[in-house]
Amino acid sequence: MRYSGSTLCVGDHIDTDAIIPARYLVTSDPKELGSHCMEGLDPNWLKKVTPGAVIVAGRNFGCGSSREHAPVAIIGAGMQVVIAHSFARIFYRNAFNMGLVPLEVGDDIQYFKEGDTVDIDMQAGTITNTSSGKSITFPPLPESMRAILDAGGLAPFVKKRLAAQ
Repeated sequence: MRYSGSTLCVGDHIDTDAIIPARYLVTSDPKELGSHCMEGLDPNWLKKVTPGAVIVAGRNFGCGSSREHAPVAIIGAGMQVVIAHSFARIFYRNAFNMGLVPLEVGDDIQYFKEGDTVDIDMQAGTITNTSSGKSITFPPLPESMRAILDAGGLAPFVKKRLAAQ
């Protein structure tokens, strides 16, 4: 699987309330949640989102409460991938479960800035910043996690497996 798009950068310790403020947790509709994505950080943030946009984050992205709404809001806003220095563990797992690709790259996050264009090759385990020409690698995702992402999240993955039985 490949992804490409322009980068939108956020800092360290972006919590789930910044990703999707609690007042919007009255729905689970991805489009509705997506219409408020990052509103807790910047009310005009969505105006910067272009098709295929990729979030680039610092340390501990997705900290705070364990709401599954946060990765759903990101997907609902039209993004499929978050590249971060590191993720809060519960957000990391929720991302897979909801079908959002979380790529943890540590200090290599320094090679991305706002507005860069990136090409992500999941099979090769590479992220190429096509704006600068710099390419980095990330540890390959386990096959079980790739299967969940390929299905669109944990629920579709389980439904597919049950239907095959």
